[in-house]
Amino acid sequence: MTRETRRRAYGRGRRAEALAAWWLRLKGYRIVARGFRVPAGEIDLIARRGRVLAHVEVKARPSLEEAREALTPRQRRRIERAAAAFLQRRPDLAGLDQRFDVVLLAPRRRPHHLENAWHIEEALPPPPAGPYTKGR
Repeated sequence: MTRETRRRAYGRGRRAEALAAWWLRLKGYRIVARGFRVPAGEIDLIARRGRVLAHVEVKARPSLEEAREALTPRQRRRIERAAAAFLQRRPDLAGLDQRFDVVLLAPRRRPHHLENAWHIEEALPPPPAGPYTKGR
């Protein structure tokens, strides 16, 4: 990927994040952070509505289906690690209900907000079978 291609892709991503933030604000969310990055991962948007803190990934592709398929398990784990780092820095928000959302964007389509798109338990391995577990 050339430097120019990377620069254009970065600009498209920033515009997509701005559109997603606008959409979430219309739905009553307050944007707490944008582009939160740590070595372990990154979160595009962190938004709050009431007692819910949503860690939001924004995906812009030629179609909503392609956008939905673009979020890989590896990216989910990176977002989860970044969310943990964010909450360490902002312990005042740790008591809120945590959720992972996705905003899908495609040309000439309204943004599609998937609330609770995945649960962190999906990324964790099941507990080991032991003498006190039943049938695992």
